Amino acid sequence: MLQQFDQRNRGILVNINGELFPRDRAGVSPFDSVVQGGDAVWEGLRLYDGRIFRLTEHLDRLRGSAKALAFESIPTHETLTEELRKTLAANDMTDGVHIRLTLTRGVKVTSGMDPRLNRSGPTLIILAEHKPPVYDRGGLSLVTSSVRRFPPDCLDPRIHHANLLQSILAKIEANVAGADDALMLDTRGFVAETNATHVFIVTAGVVRTPRCVACPEGITRAAVLELCSANDVSHEVRDLSLSEVYRAEEMFCTGTMGELAAVTRVDGRTIGDGEVGPMTVQLSGLYAELTAREGTAMNTELE
Repeated sequence: MLQQFDQRNRGILVNINGELFPRDRAGVSPFDSVVQGGDAVWEGLRLYDGRIFRLTEHLDRLRGSAKALAFESIPTHETLTEELRKTLAANDMTDGVHIRLTLTRGVKVTSGMDPRLNRSGPTLIILAEHKPPVYDRGGLSLVTSSVRRFPPDCLDPRIHHANLLQSILAKIEANVAGADDALMLDTRGFVAETNATHVFIVTAGVVRTPRCVACPEGITRAAVLELCSANDVSHEVRDLSLSEVYRAEEMFCTGTMGELAAVTRVDGRTIGDGEVGPMTVQLSGLYAELTAREGTAMNTELE
């Protein structure tokens, strides 16, 4: 699974601190904290028919992550929403769009790790691209990575930070193995998530997903659990072992960039019958209905 360049994105404008730049001229200072040490927080957003799904929840998570990292200044939800609107309007984007919203600690007066070197406020980056869900709906293959997810006593996964080396190392292993993505475990050996998504399994009609011990609190994950509750689908959140994954009847992953996507092979083992399962189909349909009716309007005429 390798994303391809979309020609519609060749002329996009990128928002950096409220100013719009053509993609080839957009950039941040080499003294910016995100360059110096990955010192930034981020969110992935998706635009459906003029509305961003669960925008408030995403902005709440961004603010919470920035507070945990002791950012001195954090833009308000209202400011961020207006900058999102401006960016989408400038790019004439209304649907099928993924947005990478990044907030860095800002520019340092000199190179160094110490946050006291940051004296100019945060840097806001809004990158909106034409991008449909990125995963093959026919079924993904995963391979278990040797790279473990940190527990909260090492680096709290509830901080949605931009230092993604764990995920990148795991993705390299998946690429070498010829898999679509990597399944990652926590330090106890239980399933955490993939290098890019949360995971669910289905066994005997029960939908199960790991606890958020070594993975972030996913917005799409939460929406799927809500859909299970609202539609009388049996579900539970608990530790999951690899053997439970191997013998599951269905498996799927969730995330803003890829929505819901079936997983049909893990470590060379076929999951279920190797096809997209009925529960995955049902929940995918319910999720599509949810995103079609919910969201924060980016065009004030929709409000």
